[in-house]
Amino acid sequence: MIETDGLTKEFENFRAVSDVTLTVRPGEVLALLGPNGAGKTTTVRMLTSILKPTSGWARIAGHDVARDPAGVRANVGVLTEHHGLYFRMRSEEYLDFFGELYGLAPAARRARAGELLERFGMKEAAGKWLGEYSKGMRQKLALIRALLHDPPVLLLDEPTSAMDPQSAKLVRDAITDLRADHRAIILCTHNLNEAEQLADQIAVIRRGRIIARGTPLELKHEWLGPAVMELRASTSLNGVVNELRDLVEIMDYGPDWVRYRVADPALTNPQVVQRLTARQVPLLTLSEIPRSLEAVYVQVVEADQ
Repeated sequence: MIETDGLTKEFENFRAVSDVTLTVRPGEVLALLGPNGAGKTTTVRMLTSILKPTSGWARIAGHDVARDPAGVRANVGVLTEHHGLYFRMRSEEYLDFFGELYGLAPAARRARAGELLERFGMKEAAGKWLGEYSKGMRQKLALIRALLHDPPVLLLDEPTSAMDPQSAKLVRDAITDLRADHRAIILCTHNLNEAEQLADQIAVIRRGRIIARGTPLELKHEWLGPAVMELRASTSLNGVVNELRDLVEIMDYGPDWVRYRVADPALTNPQVVQRLTARQVPLLTLSEIPRSLEAVYVQVVEADQ
């Protein structure tokens, strides 16, 4: 649904995006992470046919961004950092105006706008001027505008910024629902917890280059090493810890707990449990120590200094 190969953009003597190759299939969310100025916005502008690539190519729902900009724009919904809302309009008037630009029939665009306003808890604010909206309300209306023509591809830049926790959860739930509808989504965000929660794939971009890519689990394994497990028992483990060393790499332990590193938890953890059961050691918990995407991001960026 979203394909790029060697996508590159140069401005005079400055290369803003360099050789970016990405694929996002229907039903997938790719989180594009990176510091300010890394090339995220330039990439999104090429994917929406606002900027023409210097070299390489990109396709949105089969439409080439350089050769078929009209086809691209008909199939993509965009939420940008700067919304471009018309503060002297009311939301229903504003959405009707954009629905007409998208070529929707009057009845269809009114129905679609009403459905989305209801979905995002904005129905009661429909009669207000947009200039009276809070930052969070403006963000939600901009997202509604991006969804108005029911596009198969969404490019979302900081979709929950400036929102209260309840509104942010509503938007995250909506993104999950949109993925279930087999849409392809690129999410640009600085919220790493949000990226980990929503994304199937993570791509880290810095100085215009993709410097790391994979699923959250793959990136954690690559940059933080194998999983770390913690086992807790209801009795002493002093007589058992040494017996586990032939199965796992012991990292630390106490009277009734042990932490160990393991390359393949699905294979090794059952063996650990069997060993404890054979020694009649009552197991309380066995769980993976959480490792954050933030730790991965810091490692990736430091390695690219």
